[in-house]
Amino acid sequence: MSRKRPVVAIDGPAGAGKTTVTRRVAEALGYTLVDTGALYRTVALAAERKGLSWSDESAVATLAEGLAEQGAVRFEGQRITLFGEDVSQLIRTQEIAEGASQVSAIPGVRAALLDMQRAAGAEGGVVLEGRDIGTVVFPDAEAKFFLTASVDVRAERRFQELRSRGAPAELDRVRDEVVQRDHRDTMRPVAPLTQAEDATLVDSSGMSIDEVVAHIVNHTRDVARKLGS
Repeated sequence: MSRKRPVVAIDGPAGAGKTTVTRRVAEALGYTLVDTGALYRTVALAAERKGLSWSDESAVATLAEGLAEQGAVRFEGQRITLFGEDVSQLIRTQEIAEGASQVSAIPGVRAALLDMQRAAGAEGGVVLEGRDIGTVVFPDAEAKFFLTASVDVRAERRFQELRSRGAPAELDRVRDEVVQRDHRDTMRPVAPLTQAEDATLVDSSGMSIDEVVAHIVNHTRDVARKLGS
């Protein structure tokens, strides 16, 4: 597909700072933000509300298919809604993050949400965050980045994020959860977390948020100029 503006794919492991970076990159470029990880978190929340176990693959896949068919999950600016309810903050707990990791490994869930993600970015001029954007969702994305950092740095960032929201958190436990999340994401049989061959690696361990954002924005603007946008 020929697009006038690029699709920007930002993949990476848990705690790499993708959510903050993606939001700021989208703002700087004037592009639409599509937080694909929020889709899986919302499915996890919906499953929890229905009393479903996140490990019940059949039930959760059926739920995800229904949500997709009904258009129940929508991006509205910086918000994500479930049946019209703003769940943007409800899905940011550590518990729901763990649930998202489990449900995102279910093939039926990934299939149900794939078309939703592709439709959101089909025309370009979007920034998508996730773990398989550049490899599965938009393998033809014009600007791909793999954002990472050391385990210790990612755990500290996640710990501080939880504390800033007043959520209970212990650094050692958060670090263990980051390691476990990495293992699940990289070893899952469907769409495992991996860097696309043509993605630019950005290790933010020793970089500020401003530096990471500037690096991605400048690279994307170069790509956009080549597209004539």
